[in-house]
Amino acid sequence: MRRSEASVPEAASGEAGPPDAAGLAERSARAGALRLLARREHSADELRRKLLAKGHPAQAVDRALDHLREKRLLSDERFVAAFVQQHAGRGQGPVRIRAALRTRGVADETVERALQTAGVDWEALARGVRQRKFGAVPAQGLTERAKQARFLQYRGFSAEQIRAALAGGAIEDGDIEWD
Repeated sequence: MRRSEASVPEAASGEAGPPDAAGLAERSARAGALRLLARREHSADELRRKLLAKGHPAQAVDRALDHLREKRLLSDERFVAAFVQQHAGRGQGPVRIRAALRTRGVADETVERALQTAGVDWEALARGVRQRKFGAVPAQGLTERAKQARFLQYRGFSAEQIRAALAGGAIEDGDIEWD
């Protein structure tokens, strides 16, 4: 059973009396943020955009997010670490992960730190992704190598990681100029 808002003994400012509109707006924004965070981690920017889209006032959203950060319920670092692990587990490379996090408003330094400390061997992941898609036999011929390289590039691997994944293929010296 929910308590009536009129029965709340103190306002958000800590003074006795009925709650003020700003305090109610902040509590509403905080409750909305907690509902979203209960499903999965969010970046602060992503959470802010979602709460604003639901009609919460910007000032209340900002105060609610500050409160959640203070309580360590909202952390971009934790969100990025979970995001990197989840998407690497899906076979996505660092280029694609970096781009996805950039659209979620995460600072580049936070992303780079998470990619470095994720403990993922990106070259081994690229080899595994290539092998699952195309089989254990290395690519034969330039057309097949190019097809596999495009696939790995789409999955978000860098040129060096793609070269490492395709290194097992039979390629003659001088067939491909990588640089």
